Amino acid sequence: MKVLGISGSPRKSQTTEGLVKTVLDATGLETELISLRNMTINGCTCCLGCIEDNVCKVRDDYIPLMQKVLDADALVIGAPNYFGRLNALTHAFLERFYCFRHDKDGHGGMKLSGKIGAIASVGGGGEWEMPGRDIKMYDIAGDDIKGFFDYNEIECVGVVAAQGAVPCFSCGYGEACRVSGVKKFFGEDAKISPEIIPCLDKQPEAIDKATSLGKTLRERLDSNYNENK
Repeated sequence: MKVLGISGSPRKSQTTEGLVKTVLDATGLETELISLRNMTINGCTCCLGCIEDNVCKVRDDYIPLMQKVLDADALVIGAPNYFGRLNALTHAFLERFYCFRHDKDGHGGMKLSGKIGAIASVGGGGEWEMPGRDIKMYDIAGDDIKGFFDYNEIECVGVVAAQGAVPCFSCGYGEACRVSGVKKFFGEDAKISPEIIPCLDKQPEAIDKATSLGKTLRERLDSNYNENK
């Protein structure tokens, strides 16, 4: 059995990637972690070129990933929220799952149906609630990914959330900018220091939950395997 992990964050070796890796490692199975960071992945163009054969015709870095997604027994997808929504890179990747859906004769299509999924959700606002929405900042990306899972009949066994570091910590103006995330989440007089910058190592509860999620994923895969023997 193989588990494919996808980190949709454009930042290298940060909270999203670390959270996905923690889930993967806890499965004890063969895993592969792919970062979308340096890839060019466009959103679905609705060209409908995939209708007949369930193969996407948009030529970019998504094409080599299609077979990896199909071959995996389970998917662990992690992403941050940007401006209160799933970030564009991950959204574009998930839009391209459209090619797997078509069932024109009633006997094919829905190529991802029955796969097992887990989600790593990250947000710089942590437990702050999104204005106008009854949802915490670090749950937003996970909620959106869960929607894609449901749409493609992927069984989600759980979501783990963690706080990431808003770019304001490293832009150079985080202490002065009127709309700085540093001020918003840590107070008007907050001073940037290593002690207040969120990272996964400072969130043991998230690490524990990610480890537990990986084990749950393994148990669910084992159950599927035993049922189908």
